Amino acid sequence: MTMPEIKRVLLKLSGEVLMGEQEYGIDPAYVARLAEEVKAAQETGLQVCLVIGGGNIFRGVAGAARGLDRTTGDYMGMLATVMNALAMQNALEQAGVQTRVQSAIPMSSVCEPYIRRRAERHLEKGRIVIFAAGTGNPFFTTDTGAALRAAEMNCDALLKGTSVDGVYDRDPKGNPDATRFETISYDQVLADNLKVMDATAVALCRENDIPIVVFSIRDKGNVARVLSGEGTQTIVQKEA
Repeated sequence: MTMPEIKRVLLKLSGEVLMGEQEYGIDPAYVARLAEEVKAAQETGLQVCLVIGGGNIFRGVAGAARGLDRTTGDYMGMLATVMNALAMQNALEQAGVQTRVQSAIPMSSVCEPYIRRRAERHLEKGRIVIFAAGTGNPFFTTDTGAALRAAEMNCDALLKGTSVDGVYDRDPKGNPDATRFETISYDQVLADNLKVMDATAVALCRENDIPIVVFSIRDKGNVARVLSGEGTQTIVQKEA
C-alpha cells in the first residue's frame, strides 16, 4: 500500500506502549527504543509531532467505573499524559533530538503551554513537538486530542501506533480468521463501529481529509517502514 506523500505527520501512541513488557508504568528502555524510531522517521526529512495516551498510568473512564467522578478522572488521565510526554522528551533528547512538550493544561514549571504558532515554529526548526493533556477538556480522549492537533498543525497524515498491524473486521486477538483491510473509508469505520479511534476523532479526520494510518508499533523499525510504504498497515481515508 502506497502512503500518501507527507511532509508533516502526527504520531499517536497509546500509553500502554510505554509499558514495554511491564504491567504498569513506564519502561525507560522501551521508551528509548521508541525514541530511536521517532528519530529515524524525523531524519527522513519529516516534521514530526507526537501525542501519547496515559493508559499505562491512569485511565479516566476506568476510574469513573470504580466510582470516581468522570471529570476528575479525565483530568487525572490528562496529567498522566504529561508524565508520558516528559518521559519521551527525555528519551528523545538523550538520542540527540531537540524536543518540546506543549500541554493543553498550563503548567509552566515543566513544559510550554499549547500555542499553535509556537509549535509550528518548533517543527520548522527541526524540533519534535509532543502535545500533552489531550484537548484540555474532560470527556474527550487522547485520540480526539491527536486528531485535533493534526488538523491544527496541518498534518498530512495521522499515524496510529497500536498493538495490532492494522484495522480488522473483528478483533484479531480473539478471532484468528479476522480479515485485515488494506484501505477502508472513514464512513465504514464509523458505520461498522470498528475500534480504530473513537468516533469523534475519526469524524474530525474525515472533515479535514487527514488519512489515518494504523500499524503495529511493537515491531522494531516499523515506523520507518510504514512511512516508506513497505510496512503492514491500514489506511483510513475517503472513498476513492
